[in-house]
Amino acid sequence: MSTFNVPTKNEVSQKNQEIFNQLEKGLGFVPNLYATMAYSENALSNFLNFSNSKTSFSVKEKEVINLAVSQVNQCEYCLAAHTAIGKMNGFSDSEVIELRQGKASFDSKLESLAKLSKNIAENRGATDTVIVNSFFNAGYTKENLVDAITLVGEITITNYLHKTTEVPVDFPQAEALV
Repeated sequence: MSTFNVPTKNEVSQKNQEIFNQLEKGLGFVPNLYATMAYSENALSNFLNFSNSKTSFSVKEKEVINLAVSQVNQCEYCLAAHTAIGKMNGFSDSEVIELRQGKASFDSKLESLAKLSKNIAENRGATDTVIVNSFFNAGYTKENLVDAITLVGEITITNYLHKTTEVPVDFPQAEALV
């Protein structure tokens, strides 16, 4: 049971109220996990700046990382959110399930990214050399490797925040893996 209530706009700082307004304009609502970050004066803006920063990956590739890592970390909130976002970015239900498992039989390049992301998260960065070499052989670069590790860190922040706070999930529940 959560010991954290999701703060309302009136319960956060003026700075965070402005961010809430921007999120409501862009997304139509303030996701509970973002609202929870607003307990801190700076965490929400810092995280949004981090998550919206440039990367060498496409939006779809970022979702590959988000889904694989959120599954490793068993984050109910992020699995729900990134299942919805993954579908918005063109992944089918079955593809989302595969990505969560660290696979992508439908695309060999994405498969190497999914395996890498899963392996980084499972091994806390002590990534298997064979998997790294497979990632490079699929056409990814050293820049991509550094960006993948950065994105693993980004999604891990939200995974850990939800696992600690257990705020209510405000996205459709992700299908359970069999």
